[in-house]
Amino acid sequence: MIDTLKAQAKKLRLGYSARHLERHIKEATAENESFETFLATLFEHELALRHENSVKRRIKEARFPYHKYLDEMDTTSLPQEAEQAFNELRSLAFIRDKQNLIFAGNPGTGKTHLAIGLGIKAIQEGFKVHFAHVPSLIVELKESQSERRLHRLKQKIEKFDLIILDELGYVSFDQEGAELLFNMISARAEKASTLITTNLSFDRWKEIFHDPVITAAIVDRITHQSYVINMSGTSYRYRAQKSFMAKQSN
Repeated sequence: MIDTLKAQAKKLRLGYSARHLERHIKEATAENESFETFLATLFEHELALRHENSVKRRIKEARFPYHKYLDEMDTTSLPQEAEQAFNELRSLAFIRDKQNLIFAGNPGTGKTHLAIGLGIKAIQEGFKVHFAHVPSLIVELKESQSERRLHRLKQKIEKFDLIILDELGYVSFDQEGAELLFNMISARAEKASTLITTNLSFDRWKEIFHDPVITAAIVDRITHQSYVINMSGTSYRYRAQKSFMAKQSN
């Protein structure tokens, strides 16, 4: 009978039940549990496993370049403004309120680390998240436009609760790319959150977009009802190298 039940659970795609049914039956018998309690415990574990697998799948689909969890971060190593805002940011209220978030500062100060940590936290809490390097996204938008599937890509992008646009400012792009990015961000304004990491202050964004009209428009769209966190400070990599050298000299 046990083998039959396990086989049926497998057919029903109840993976946890198929693997652990016998153990739960023995435990329920030993504890003299009611049938209702036995089923409630079994289903609770089944749902927990499904949630865990769903989170893993959605983290993979989000295309993070690596995984960074907020609980692993040394907040004292973050720039002062980010450290002070850390607890508020991890509450993810900005996503619920459909607000944008901009991390602006010099390279190596933890902008991408913090963005990924927030993205993974958002997935764990049920939000749909997508991570993209801005230069790669521009290429994808251009290719979609040339292949006449830009509308479909935009519809896909609009479904995400949070899009992380990483490294805005490291590579400049032409007017077509600027207009495509502007249209994508505009379509999400006040409908969903966009998190941007950039190494340039707003007054230098004209170096990326070249067109002052588009630059002014995109800054206006991004900064409307948004958090702007100053991430300037000492580089993580510099601190790590300094710590390594200190250990070697001891």
